[in-house]
Amino acid sequence: MCRWIAYSGTPVLLSKVLFEPENNLIDQSLHSRLGVETTNGDGFGVGWYAPDLAAPAVLRDVGPAWNNRNLHDVATHVRSGLFFAHIRATTGTAVQQTNCHPFRKERWLWMHNGVIKEFRRLRRDLALAVDPALYSDIEGSTDSELMFFIALTFGLREDPPDAVARMAGLVEEIGRRHGVQHPLQMTVAVADGERLWVFRYSSEGASRSLYVSAEVDALRALHPDVSFLREISDETRLVVSEPLGDLPGAWREVPESSCGIVRPGQDVLQAFEPR
Repeated sequence: MCRWIAYSGTPVLLSKVLFEPENNLIDQSLHSRLGVETTNGDGFGVGWYAPDLAAPAVLRDVGPAWNNRNLHDVATHVRSGLFFAHIRATTGTAVQQTNCHPFRKERWLWMHNGVIKEFRRLRRDLALAVDPALYSDIEGSTDSELMFFIALTFGLREDPPDAVARMAGLVEEIGRRHGVQHPLQMTVAVADGERLWVFRYSSEGASRSLYVSAEVDALRALHPDVSFLREISDETRLVVSEPLGDLPGAWREVPESSCGIVRPGQDVLQAFEPR
């Protein structure tokens, strides 16, 4: 499995989130506390949005995140108000750059932690669901990227929660057809440059961990001495596979079978189920 971070809010240097917290993503790549694997060293990726650019930038590599000088250099020089970071532990597909998250299509970024069980058996039937006009853009061999392109086929650009629900429903339908019990396990983040959607779901009702940061104004009241909280807006949010530290009151578990929408104004948390 994998670990990931999605950040939305006041533009900050990527290193503020990726390197500085106590249980930062680099530490998680070596010593994950809540992941299926303690070590996540099968590649990494970051994707970020910058003003006035038509598409997000992506940096991905097959080596482990903990000793990559390019990642450190980029993170200490790039500032963004919406970015993704992902460290990979493969569930069976090749360790190669095109299999590293996040995946990009136009203004969309997508990353995933989890698995489609028995993916080798289900892959052909799932691939047939992808719009032929999109199929040639698939670069890698992961279940995660295929999930992204199925969601694009099902209308991700117009209605992300509905498209992801249809994608999940298709995976479960095809899985049942092949006799696979509990075919889908996922936490997913997807963004369009302005909004961030996150999903936590599994066919067996025992999804991988996912947490969202508490409201910034409440955290400032609890921890007035934390300088980072004074530098960011009230609308800043972090969604993470596991908390970045042990600051009391800082993290709330995302409920099982749910979809969260982080956007300007009121955030939304709603129930999620495949269809």
